[in-house]
Amino acid sequence: MPEDSNSIPAFRRLSYAVGHFLNDLCASMWFTYLLVYYHSVLGFQNTYAGVLLLIGQIADGICTPIIGYESDRAPGCGSYGKRKTWHLVGTVSVLLSFPFIFNQCLGCNQYTPQWASLTYFTPFIVIFQFGWAATQISHLSLIPELVSCEHAKVELTAYRYAFTVIANITVYAVAWLLFHFQSGQDDGPMADNLGPYDIPIFRDLSLIVLGIGALFSLLFHLGTKEKTGRPRAEEEGSSPDERQPLVVRLTTASPSVLLRWQHWLTEPSFYQVALLYMCTRLIVNLSQTYIAMYLTNTLMLPKKYIATIPLVMYVSGFASSLIMKPFSKLIGRCMTYFVGLLLIFAFSYWVLLDTHMGDKVYGAAVLLGAGSATILVMSLSMTADLIGDQTQSGAFVYGAMSFTDKVANGLSVMIIQGLHPCHTQVCCPACVWYYHYVMVGVTGGVGIVAVFGLCAILIWPIKIRRRLPVMSGLLGSDGEDSENSSDQSLVN
Repeated sequence: MPEDSNSIPAFRRLSYAVGHFLNDLCASMWFTYLLVYYHSVLGFQNTYAGVLLLIGQIADGICTPIIGYESDRAPGCGSYGKRKTWHLVGTVSVLLSFPFIFNQCLGCNQYTPQWASLTYFTPFIVIFQFGWAATQISHLSLIPELVSCEHAKVELTAYRYAFTVIANITVYAVAWLLFHFQSGQDDGPMADNLGPYDIPIFRDLSLIVLGIGALFSLLFHLGTKEKTGRPRAEEEGSSPDERQPLVVRLTTASPSVLLRWQHWLTEPSFYQVALLYMCTRLIVNLSQTYIAMYLTNTLMLPKKYIATIPLVMYVSGFASSLIMKPFSKLIGRCMTYFVGLLLIFAFSYWVLLDTHMGDKVYGAAVLLGAGSATILVMSLSMTADLIGDQTQSGAFVYGAMSFTDKVANGLSVMIIQGLHPCHTQVCCPACVWYYHYVMVGVTGGVGIVAVFGLCAILIWPIKIRRRLPVMSGLLGSDGEDSENSSDQSLVN
């Protein structure tokens, strides 16, 4: 059975926490720099840049539930474990495809049609998103298998997110160094403005993060031990007093107590958590995607700010992740999530009122970073609690949650790009106000929807409402189970 996090050796906790490091490094570049790279550096039209991101999000959204289903069902490679097997497949796919995304189209020049370049990049993006989804789902699915205690799941999720923050800090720190060295060599326009001369910067950045991520993935595979089978007594359905109330196998006349993927679709709490998770990811990912556009086109800041401002965001997020466990113990996960939303609203209100904040944007970045970290960790821990001890279908749940956020992110970006007021590489004055309201909308607007989702969870606490049969050995003296014995309350 899963253990309390305190019973897991520190090295195993560390090795698990770094298992998503490569994904986090690549996701940081993907969400922060993809649009600005393809539009401002390679010169793609806004709609083409949006199409590439949409293709990636749809590919990820489609792959995620499929991988989740297969990850729950497939036995894995020998004794290696089914979660770690999928993690390895995903890692290799990311390493082979990601370098081509942030590089020039091979064989292309200034006369190459943009649709041809788009066709060139598409397969690499699809392979990358498949690998990213395989790594993400397999890594998340290990949480309820490694630990069972509610606060242990929050702690392990916080450790995981702490390394997510470190990964983002690494990307932005390296980006700042690369931009700094470039500006030291040239005091002309290229020192402040993005253009084709920045292609080597993004290429080198992608190769550096892949090298670092590969080392941490190796540490994960060496240090994380996945249980590859259930105890024999559990398989044979004997000795009920030695097992949890939910047994793996009953008599042939009894229905299974295990929730399968189709059972989750009938659970109202499944949709409650999915809505909150989708809103959380929209806030985090869209703010990360458009912060570079906001800095360069609305605030007219030099390009080094697209490295320093995200860096400040994730440093503040890292600091908030360190105090999240005791804070959630004190006031509960839902109220901790609400505190994170208050920080997001404070950022949105600041951006709305201050149209020329200049260096004050560093203060706003602290609010956004701390708020994003808080709501993301809390939403992931709520998902882990929804799964509970139904770990056999945990990957499907994570896959379904991720599907909602990937499709919503892709469609949102496509709408924002399609409504863009100009289609030239150098933005017009209308872009100043456009990205201003985009930042307000993706934080404050989506945050309001998240409030309604959180209120729904507070009013109707998350439960598995499906009534699960129990063995006769676990029944009362009259041979009948209690009416409420099969309801699993997961969030109080």
